[in-house]
Amino acid sequence: MKFGTSGVRGLVEDLLGGGAYIYATGFARHMLNRGDLNDGDEVLVGQDYRQSSPEIANICDAALRAEGLVPIHCGAVPTPALALFAAELGAPALMITGSHIPADRNGIKFYRPDGEIDKCDEAAIADEAARVELPLGACSPVNNLSAAEACTSLFAARNRDLLPPGALTGLKIGVYQHSTVARDLLVDVLSSYGATVVPLGRFESFIPVDTEALSPHTLTLLREWVSSLELDAIVSADGDGDRPLVADEGGTPLRGDLLGVVAAKFLGATTVVTPVTSNSGIENARNLRVVRTRVGSPYVIAEMNEAVRAGDGNVVGFEANGGFLTASPFIANGRPFKPLPTRDSFVPILAALNLMACRQVKLSEIAGQFDFFVAKADRLENFPTETSDALMRHLRSSDDAISAFLAPLGSSVGKSDVDGLRITLAGGDVIHFRPSGNAPEMRCYVESKTDRGADALLRSGLDIIRNWAEGRAGHARM
Repeated sequence: MKFGTSGVRGLVEDLLGGGAYIYATGFARHMLNRGDLNDGDEVLVGQDYRQSSPEIANICDAALRAEGLVPIHCGAVPTPALALFAAELGAPALMITGSHIPADRNGIKFYRPDGEIDKCDEAAIADEAARVELPLGACSPVNNLSAAEACTSLFAARNRDLLPPGALTGLKIGVYQHSTVARDLLVDVLSSYGATVVPLGRFESFIPVDTEALSPHTLTLLREWVSSLELDAIVSADGDGDRPLVADEGGTPLRGDLLGVVAAKFLGATTVVTPVTSNSGIENARNLRVVRTRVGSPYVIAEMNEAVRAGDGNVVGFEANGGFLTASPFIANGRPFKPLPTRDSFVPILAALNLMACRQVKLSEIAGQFDFFVAKADRLENFPTETSDALMRHLRSSDDAISAFLAPLGSSVGKSDVDGLRITLAGGDVIHFRPSGNAPEMRCYVESKTDRGADALLRSGLDIIRNWAEGRAGHARM
């Protein structure tokens, strides 16, 4: 188990075998040491729909109680809803979720009373966790007062006030429900604006949906649904509801970073903070100052806070997956819109649909109006961490190593080592190799001038990663 781009992740067997208790205890002790908690204070606990999440939540409950705290279980709620509720109450929170990763894994996201933990908190929690002794015997389930209704109502009200009444009247929107905890809220919020909403693809068992790398089967479903049901768009979110999915009238998903720009423009932001993996075309957006970071919400939040301290009063952030964060208060629909510095899927979804409704144009036309490169991403799953680490060491060892590795693709004319290795090729195409921060996966991001070029570059990029790993393994067996 280790901290990744957002929270701590690991195998379910490790979380159930003591990891959840250890990290929940480490978090509790860190909050007590900071003075954010005192004996008898409340800590909120939420979860996604993974099969393992209720048991992990019960273990975390037991760990919190052992430290003299009172866990308040909020049930299955979106991560941004839990974060908003925690900020409203001034209470810390734990969200049991593995987001989009496979069901044999899970994780915990941690929130201080003032928002998502940062990298310094992660180090302190890990340090405390290393000193935790597990209790004898199994952790028994604890029945807590459910705050799910209050948590959900607060988040629903925030999103129902974002647009004018009837803003989406006349639109027919599909909601791909799968097993995201945002599924019912999405239907309710979109319906409240007058949209005709069609729930689609609801599953009672958990299935991992990575909004950055949708499976061919999911892409086929989206195309079939918009065609057969004559939908204007399909929307959804990942497992814990903090990353959006918006597909246009042809079933083609819009890039998350494009949704981020749409949301930033909708709120009237002047500074956007986004990781190096987001589209290079963001810098072409007018009237926006762009700050680039490493991948992960803690890095985005840190730079957003720095921009606010520097005097910028209109600061937002988003990741390439579209998870949208606000660091400044805004006015939306004539009402105050409080900052929520954690990833949220609802603002970019509503902003995109509102823009479509206001302009009376299709989503594909809106996407075409932005000066973005064709950007795609995919990953090699079950890619050992030690192999991805070895690849990055090899590529960073010399320019000759990069040249040899990229030989099937072309020559390098520029590189960035902010997070992973991002290389600009002769001709302007971009390829970015980056180990996942929370799963044994190797990610590849590409940008090209055409859809065909991006597809070819992505396939080639994954192929050279795979071939390098196989060659390394073969050499080790000799």
